[in-house]
Amino acid sequence: MKHHYALTALLALTLTAAAAPPQDTPEGIARFRSLYKELVETNTTYSGGSCTAAAEKMAARLERAGIAKSDLHLFSDPAYPKDGGLVAIYPGANPSRKAILLLAHIDVVEAKREDWTRDPFTLIEENGNFYARGAMDDKAEAAIWTDLFVRLKAEHYVPARTLKLALTCGEEGGGQLNGAQWLSQHAPELIAAEFALNEGAFGELDASGHRVALEVEAAEKLPVNYQLEVTNSGGHSSRPRKDNAIYTLAAALSKIGQYEFPAQFGDANRGYFASMADISAAKGDTHIAQAMRAFLKDPNDTKAIAIVSDADVSWSAMLRTTCVATMLSAGHAPNALPQRARATVNCRIYPGTSPEAVRQTLEQVIGNAAVAVTIPTERGNDRVATGSAAAAAPPLSRSILQPIEALAAEFWPGLPVLPMLQPGATDGAFLNAVGIPTYGVEPVFVGPDLGHIHGLNEYLSVQSLMEGREFLYRLVKRYVEAP
Repeated sequence: MKHHYALTALLALTLTAAAAPPQDTPEGIARFRSLYKELVETNTTYSGGSCTAAAEKMAARLERAGIAKSDLHLFSDPAYPKDGGLVAIYPGANPSRKAILLLAHIDVVEAKREDWTRDPFTLIEENGNFYARGAMDDKAEAAIWTDLFVRLKAEHYVPARTLKLALTCGEEGGGQLNGAQWLSQHAPELIAAEFALNEGAFGELDASGHRVALEVEAAEKLPVNYQLEVTNSGGHSSRPRKDNAIYTLAAALSKIGQYEFPAQFGDANRGYFASMADISAAKGDTHIAQAMRAFLKDPNDTKAIAIVSDADVSWSAMLRTTCVATMLSAGHAPNALPQRARATVNCRIYPGTSPEAVRQTLEQVIGNAAVAVTIPTERGNDRVATGSAAAAAPPLSRSILQPIEALAAEFWPGLPVLPMLQPGATDGAFLNAVGIPTYGVEPVFVGPDLGHIHGLNEYLSVQSLMEGREFLYRLVKRYVEAP
């Protein structure tokens, strides 16, 4: 995607454009708020919650709305009864046409009440925002997709093609079962579709709250956890040794912390930075715009790459593989030299790069054979087996992108739609691996703090949620009704 937007359109971004007014009834909006509240307030953390309970509640709402019970498929693995999910079918008029799949995960990151300003599992509306764990990630889109089926049923709408909804668990990595992976392996026919819509991209606000762009995920990185381990015979702490396992590990981690993987380029991040250069120029950030244009012209322009990387950590992450230490474990007694020291290094690997190549790079950066670098078989490394498939980005065709651009022009005139490389990862990797092209489309807007997702006091603008609901409702109808 190498498209530059007109400067005249970009100049409008200094003002917050008014969105197209929601067209649903007050009763429909109240119903959505109730559904969203119930889903958010159902604890789906790994430690104390249940995705199965949340899936059952959503299935009950769909059944009350008129979705046939035979089209509601609750699923779970007997070994992990709390990690279940739901696949719902909304039959279309033409069974010969492939379905569209709407995917969202319903598990959430852990949240401790003592750390939060408000109860993380009570949806609180305050200062124009919804506050709660999962208010955005990813129960906003899960609620929108579920309510979409209810809304269409209330309209007695018969789509030209079948719609499918998959609410799954395990995306956040805390549980024992990843629902999207389980479905792709055990029930691929249940989720078979021409393409899928998922999380992975959203609307971008600047620090002043002005809309900058609506992003569409066109590619994503592959997350892999590496284990660094140092072992020796240890001994009494009164007799320190030069080869202390903790010191050796610390030195290795310091080298990794100072190392920066080289920049890489593909259609997704080239398209993003080509448009972002125009946006930056229109806002007066000419230095940044010039740097972006420089490395797009010459991918070996390390000075320009450094300017952009230093300006925004998200931009830096879009340009390269990243690796960061996330966990440590060492020693067995306070008065003994450590016999073992371990660290987990979480890498987000650029599409097309193999996990083994990154492992070898880490070994070279460390430069010490005493530090073993391995890829453990453990929860959180699920996508490694599908790495090659996940690395291949699905084609972002005009049939996918044009309806998004057209709706964005109606809702937010002049707002660019940018393809982007997701620095994180989603369950789309599992769907892409079984031949379902998956795109990240979540038209809710967040600022530089990303609405504190995964952090304290997660929040989402009430207005943005309602606009996003209406946008996705209209988008799905356009896809369904397209020839």
